[in-house]
Amino acid sequence: MSAPVLSIRNLTIDYIGATSDFHAVKNVSFDIGKGEFFGLAGESGCGKSTIAFAISRLHRPPALIRTGSQILLDGRDVFTLDDAALKQLRWREVAMVFQSAMNSLNPVLSIERQFYDVLKTHTGMSRVAARARAAELLKLVDIPADRLTAYPHQLSGGMRQRVVIAICLALNPKLLIMDEPTTALDVVVQREILERIHKLRQELGFSVLFITHDLALMVQVSDRIGIMLEGELVEVNDAQAIYRTPQHDYTKKLWASIPRLTGKPIAEVTP
Repeated sequence: MSAPVLSIRNLTIDYIGATSDFHAVKNVSFDIGKGEFFGLAGESGCGKSTIAFAISRLHRPPALIRTGSQILLDGRDVFTLDDAALKQLRWREVAMVFQSAMNSLNPVLSIERQFYDVLKTHTGMSRVAARARAAELLKLVDIPADRLTAYPHQLSGGMRQRVVIAICLALNPKLLIMDEPTTALDVVVQREILERIHKLRQELGFSVLFITHDLALMVQVSDRIGIMLEGELVEVNDAQAIYRTPQHDYTKKLWASIPRLTGKPIAEVTP
């Protein structure tokens, strides 16, 4: 096998409090291969987003990454990088799609300007070249180029999320982190976005870390899935194995918590 794009070893992250510490992530280890779609599932507060932020070193105090933790991105230890190297890492090698697209986009800047800010900062691209590149990227996510002049509030929720995805792909990153990107969207838009990501992944070859509490959605799109519980990674397996033969009791309970589409006839239901 080729070397993984992302390799996390013994990741431990605490949030330091005045009287006690909260252990958000506890000795987590996993790999993501080149072109792989890796899902990370678990209930709210189990540490999924904390791991995502650690990959790009976006944490600020009171978060503390404990000694012994290691994150290798394409073989480089993220924790050894200085500020200049981190600037090159973000967007170029790893990009992140956050849960709320409206909060990720600047409400007072046009879509074109937001593409330009990224491309200018990281490549020195001119305004004309950036506009052409932005039009190409919008085409990838099925948005007409004439929407470049629009502002975020003039787009639907699904379009805003696709704009964020397009911006994240502007510098051809090796890893795309998606932190519950479809939570606020209806199921039809969810499917459209995930189908688009699947197609782009095949075309461009990037890997995906997909974070959600929706295990039923995740199993449809992921190659492998990790299950988190109270900061620990309790099970990792192929998506179909997680679905058909879950090993951990918590994984089984997650499946049991999903409402069934079919059930007993009304006449057989006892009051």
